[in-house]
Amino acid sequence: MKQIFLLFLFITSTIFSQQITVYDAETGKVIEAVALFNTNQKISAVTDENGQVDISEFSNEMIYFSHVSYAEYAVDKLVILTNNNVVYLSKQSEQLDEVVVSVFKSNAKANRIAEQIQVFNAKEIEKVSPQTSANLLEVIPGIRVQRSQLGGGSPVLRGMESNRVLLVVDGVRMNNAIYRKGHLQNAITVAPNMLDKVEVAFGPSSVIYGSDALGGAIHYYTKTPKLSQENEVKGSFFSRYSIVNDERTNQGSIELRFPKWASFTSVSYSDFGDLKMGENRSHGFEDWGKVFYFSENLNGNYNPNPTVNTDLATQKNTGYNQTDILQKFYVPLSRNTDLKINVQYSTSSDIPRFDRMTELTDESDPSSLKFAEWYYGPQDRLLISPQLSIQPKKKWLNEGTFTLAYQNVKESRIQRRFGRLQRSYREEEVDIFSLNGDFSVALAKNRNLGYGFEVAYNDVNSNSYGKELDVVNNQIVGFTNNFAVQSRYPDGGSSYLSSALYSNYRQDVSKRSTLNLGMRLTNTQLKARWIDNTFITLPDADISLSNTALTATIGYIYKPTKNWQLNAVLSSGFRSPNIDDVGKIREKSNLLTIPNVDLKPEHAYNAEIGIEKYFNNRKFRIGADVYYMLLDNYIYRDAINDPGFSLEYDGETYTTADRQILANVNRGNAYVTGFTANYQGKLHKNWTTTGSITYTKGRTFDTDEPMSSIPPLFGNFDVNYVNENVEAGVDFRFNAKKSIEDFNIDEGIDNHDLTPIVDATATEDINKFYGSPSWAIVGTHLAYKINTNFKLQGRLSNIFDKHYREFASGLSAPGRNLSLSVIANF
Repeated sequence: MKQIFLLFLFITSTIFSQQITVYDAETGKVIEAVALFNTNQKISAVTDENGQVDISEFSNEMIYFSHVSYAEYAVDKLVILTNNNVVYLSKQSEQLDEVVVSVFKSNAKANRIAEQIQVFNAKEIEKVSPQTSANLLEVIPGIRVQRSQLGGGSPVLRGMESNRVLLVVDGVRMNNAIYRKGHLQNAITVAPNMLDKVEVAFGPSSVIYGSDALGGAIHYYTKTPKLSQENEVKGSFFSRYSIVNDERTNQGSIELRFPKWASFTSVSYSDFGDLKMGENRSHGFEDWGKVFYFSENLNGNYNPNPTVNTDLATQKNTGYNQTDILQKFYVPLSRNTDLKINVQYSTSSDIPRFDRMTELTDESDPSSLKFAEWYYGPQDRLLISPQLSIQPKKKWLNEGTFTLAYQNVKESRIQRRFGRLQRSYREEEVDIFSLNGDFSVALAKNRNLGYGFEVAYNDVNSNSYGKELDVVNNQIVGFTNNFAVQSRYPDGGSSYLSSALYSNYRQDVSKRSTLNLGMRLTNTQLKARWIDNTFITLPDADISLSNTALTATIGYIYKPTKNWQLNAVLSSGFRSPNIDDVGKIREKSNLLTIPNVDLKPEHAYNAEIGIEKYFNNRKFRIGADVYYMLLDNYIYRDAINDPGFSLEYDGETYTTADRQILANVNRGNAYVTGFTANYQGKLHKNWTTTGSITYTKGRTFDTDEPMSSIPPLFGNFDVNYVNENVEAGVDFRFNAKKSIEDFNIDEGIDNHDLTPIVDATATEDINKFYGSPSWAIVGTHLAYKINTNFKLQGRLSNIFDKHYREFASGLSAPGRNLSLSVIANF
């Protein structure tokens, strides 16, 4: 009966028009210039400017839809005609090389890009159910994440971290003039459930993104509303509870869809309690990471002495809360012009700096806590970004995007030592104004030219002051005195201007090979001024630095057969010193870092080779990427060689005689090399699997020392089952041991002193500490779709409750955790 009904519909449709319309599945806009063809490619057609095409010439057969910006799609003609003559194209595909990525600022299929790339879409994000976007990054192959506190996460790509890795959100660079060398926490300021996808490009990406992208670029794409020919209101709600840190996350979203405009509004609130570590100490270090005493001096409380921790598995002073808001408007101004308005706001409560609040003044006495207070004030990020997309279809410009953005970033550091009433405040505010223009033109069939410009201006204000607490009966009743405090950055203000021009060219040399070329010219201007010289006097209170760099990339893709692909890349990158590199003053672990106004840019020269083999009609892939990166004039934090020089900072005296005063300096050459091997795809109709192993090594040529931020061998594997209503899976993550001999001791970034102690009497750190123990954890998840509107999801992580720490982290990882989620769509 069903077959007869479908046949009737088909016969009826042939009497009338067989004109169909092709839409973008993500935006709802019609798509022009989509090529249609049948299996033997003897019949073809192309959609017009209204996205329409007549398919009456096609018989009742499979029709293929192809467009450079979309994954190839095949569907039976009869299905189209019974679906209101409408076809939706997506950028995702079951054929892995058909996935379209935008990380290089223009849509391109993965099989035309030579660089190593990872893509995580919204469905995968929902399955992982990460608490923060930093938790999301750590499950992406090739990325490690360091944590100094629960409210943070510093991604590491190819041994590069912090200001050597570029963060981008919706085409706007998040990196600003005070992104520091060491560990950053800014990656968490985008709620993971607001993301449509994350794209990661590994290796120097300076041609497209300019300074900072030495290790690679991480691009967050937030969800965008789409148009509808019918007026629609869509809503969603997400709620999750996690046992390990008493997490409560709630998010609500409303999407308005109309023919001529659309809106998406989303609000997320997360409240995290103190984090519990694993209790199965298979590494053999019984006390490592345990918190025996903690400070009860946060949130306005006062206690003159450390407090005994009655639950040694709980890491006191790790909880915080965070609110994220996203508002997007999408308005097609004309057939070839679109306007998007993007507003994002993220704020948090005070975030305790856990690793600093567990520092001891006497390593043999666990009650000798150094800090009564050490926390970040609310971490605020505001983004306002209108984006104009045009499609003039001229010979010199086929399509382009102008992205204007204003960002305001606020952060602060508050600290006070035990035994003192003096509390110091250091506050930073950065205003960033940027304008990007990204354009492309098709020179001929399978030949594309991209070009553009970028201007970004950072205005940095750094403020500092001190207040002495007025305490009565162990209660803070106010303040008695003010006192001077050294600012973190130049107190007279500082600015950082970056301007650049770039172009890239992509050509299919033949059916089996593609050539990618790129070049970028970047200039940076840094200005800063110090006013207060109470604590430190520089040779010149005013500095002005100007740096220019030309970077280039050449990539080649060769496909000897349908199921083999070989990639080769030669690229260069650079990073110009920012305000943090040149002008920061800060203390950590009794080491004081001071400014160096003579710092120069560091450069990177990278070579890599990739190989991929496809199976199962290109639905399963195995591959590997091997690279070697040479760093020239690399920036390194080193001790000042000036006998007799001393400084006072927060009531403590630091001397060069004890190697306590450091500064960023330029060294000679160093290298980072490694590989990532991975696989991904379908095992069977309902079974999928992914896995990866990453190895990294980095050393200096001039001093033969290990480079900082080089993670040990790590990897992850998972197997998943999916049917119409059920999704389940098992995952396995591991880290190999990193010996203390492979840690960089001098810079302090690797936090070797937070690894297990093996010989407390040793005079040399390299003999005193163990290094990073190996670990492996297993998790599982289950999701059940009740109906089209409701879905329940559960995840059990670290099933065996293993105690472990990510490399260079000051915080032990979560123990066994059960999280339960409810997802509703209406």
